Amino acid sequence: MTKERTRLERLFLRLEARFPRFAMVIYVLRQPWAMLIRIPLGILLCLGGIASFLPILGIWMLPLGLLLLAIDLPFLQRPMNGIILRGERQWDLWRRSRRDRKSGQNTSDSKKKAQQDPRLSDKREDYR
Repeated sequence: MTKERTRLERLFLRLEARFPRFAMVIYVLRQPWAMLIRIPLGILLCLGGIASFLPILGIWMLPLGLLLLAIDLPFLQRPMNGIILRGERQWDLWRRSRRDRKSGQNTSDSKKKAQQDPRLSDKREDYR
């Protein structure tokens, strides 16, 4: 097994862990006997991704089809490994920035609440 093939297998295992609802489907499609299902499905998904201007079909189908084809076509394994790794990094960065932005808003809201009302005075003489 080549380095690219091993990395692709690890990435598929990560996909199974990340999407547990689709783990069984991913597992079955990765089996050697599923090549008769995997190749036509990958080609159909790529064609559907190319025809993404139609209502139900979308651009999401193209990378999924290429990913299925990469299991059997060694020349696609290295580019798909890179695309998956970059996609995971971008996803993590996007989620982290979204989380930081959301937590920044929460802290600024709590600071605003913690500030005293400007109409109240801290001077002791004002309350005599």
